Amino acid sequence: MKQYTYRTQGTCASVIHFTKTDDNRITDVHFDGGCNGNLKAVAILVDGMTPQEINSKLAGNLCGSRRTSCADQLAKAVMQAVED
Repeated sequence: MKQYTYRTQGTCASVIHFTKTDDNRITDVHFDGGCNGNLKAVAILVDGMTPQEINSKLAGNLCGSRRTSCADQLAKAVMQAVED
């Protein structure tokens, strides 16, 4: 298992923390800042998914007029972890 910290860009949440397990699953997702209830729900929904599954569901999701969202930033974060 490896723990990651990802600094977001363009969102209310400033940091995303998560763990990538030895079998390439994402767990223990936590956001610093952002919409508390919504981000807790996102964390629960993606728990145990692979980075590819998370990316396919969340990448490109926008927040209002912003070019990204906390969910989109999570997709970027977990895909970056794949490259690590």
